[in-house]
Amino acid sequence: MMFKDQVVVITGGAHGIGACIKAMFEKEGARVYSIDLVKHDGFQGDIGKQEDLEAFVQTILASETEVNHIINNAKPTMLGLDEASYEDFNAALRVGITAPFWLVKCLKDHLAPHASIVNIASSRDRMSQPQTESYAAAKGGIDSLTHAMAMSLAGKARVNAISPGWIDVDGSLYTGSDANQHPVKRVGKPEDIAHMVLFLCSEKAGFMTGENICIDGGMTRQMIYHGDDGWNLEEIKE
Repeated sequence: MMFKDQVVVITGGAHGIGACIKAMFEKEGARVYSIDLVKHDGFQGDIGKQEDLEAFVQTILASETEVNHIINNAKPTMLGLDEASYEDFNAALRVGITAPFWLVKCLKDHLAPHASIVNIASSRDRMSQPQTESYAAAKGGIDSLTHAMAMSLAGKARVNAISPGWIDVDGSLYTGSDANQHPVKRVGKPEDIAHMVLFLCSEKAGFMTGENICIDGGMTRQMIYHGDDGWNLEEIKE
């Protein structure tokens, strides 16, 4: 088992990508500590609240002396210019940027040798839809936080990010245009992200730090023009 007796900390570990990461680490022998808003077999709390995050850290340190890997996965809310209030926007930044920063700060003196930190960003850190400002800002921020942390923790921990594209977390079967718009001809699965997380935390990735790896089925590499390669833009009538 690749991670036998190693300690892994995950935010947003109750469902979706986080739950998949948690299960994969546990299968490989790790002891996993997770926090999520919803009730699960880990710590229930809001990482956007400093007191909840610090209580989670204390729970970990009550049982462990070292932490091998930190996975910042919790998802910020997605609201845009029309709907987001001042507090809504700041709440997204607290979950998406401040909490990952604070969690690492709280645990940095307890990191094991050859520790690894993986931040889950998004392909929305480089492309957007309308009315997604809070989420895009948080994911863009964690991308920059990644390479800054990689420099601050040089020699102590490697820090990398993953930017998922469309990942189906409900087990749905997408066919037709939903699948075919991806160059790999399918929608992503949580396992696609979890496998990369475990790779980045392994010694196989020992020469990687400060990187952001986009896993999106090739969507962000696909150039789109009206009338080209089967793509057509329907005119919007005012």
